[in-house]
Formats: sequence, structure tokens, C-alpha cells
Amino acid sequence: MKRFTLLLLLVGSFAMANAQAVADKISLHNGKSIDGSVVKVNEYTVVYKFVNEDAEQTISKFAVEKIVYGKSGRVENVSEKIVVNGTDDWEKVVMLVDKESTSGLTKVGEIRGKTSLINYRTAAGSDKTAEEKLKKEAAKNGCQFVIITSDKDAGLQSSGSMGFGGTQSMKKGVGYKY
Repeated sequence: MKRFTLLLLLVGSFAMANAQAVADKISLHNGKSIDGSVVKVNEYTVVYKFVNEDAEQTISKFAVEKIVYGKSGRVENVSEKIVVNGTDDWEKVVMLVDKESTSGLTKVGEIRGKTSLINYRTAAGSDKTAEEKLKKEAAKNGCQFVIITSDKDAGLQSSGSMGFGGTQSMKKGVGYKY
């Protein structure tokens, strides 16, 4: 009887250990999935650990579709997939503000957008036009995301007087996709 009780206790403890070891499943927009345990969900990132590892990994919330928590079975939708099929979808391109929000995304390359030096736009109008051109270039390259690396304004004004032309706005960024 003691052996049976001991065996039952041993089997029960293994069953409890396996029940606690159920991994969370992180589904990505690129079709891949990650099995691990989610440590925390921040403003721009998801921090997780792979199964049987202690090192924390970070991935952008923009790359994550949903998280299925293994212990509870709860599903948390993290972000909607952004589909950019060409230049016509330029308005869907997202400008990222935090470098950390690019982790897990694929870097495509440098993208530029600028206005002409001689124009009839205000500084705000030039800035808006340069951003639109930057987004159109990103959409043309199939990028859903752009992080700005350089934002410059140049004008032909001299020491406070309004001169010939308007303000030229130049923006450089790095394009990312899923």
C-alpha cells in the first residue's frame, strides 16, 4: 500500500510539473510563432523568455499579432497587421518614434523624402510634404514602418529677412517590414 501511495504521489507531482510548464505562444505577423513565457508587455515591446532559458528577449509589439497564454488559455490581441501593397497605400505606413519598437522587424534600407529648395510652402507645409514623400518611398519598397534618422530644414533666408523661396525639408529614415 505504501508503494502504491508513493507511486501515486510521484505521478501526481510529475503531472503538476508538466501543467505548470505549459508555454505561452506568441504569434507573429510574418507567420512564425514563438513558444516561451511572456515576462511583460510594455508600451512598444513584448519581453519573453524561450522555454528552458533564462535570458530575456525583446520583440516589437508591431511584429506581434497575438499572445496565447498557456496557463490560462487567454488570448491577447497585440496589434493589427498593416498591409502595404504599393505606393497607393502610403498612408498606412507608420512612423516609429522608438528604436526599440523595430526589434523583430526586418530592415529594408535607407529611405529619403525631401522638398525642392525653391518652393512656395511654409516650413510646416514643407515638413508635411517631405514626410508624405518619405512614406510613399517606404510603401514603394514594401515597408510598413519607418524610423526617422535625420530631419533637417534648410532655407534661403538670410539673418531674419524673408528671402527667395521657401523652406526645404529633408527627411531620412530606415524602412522596416514584417
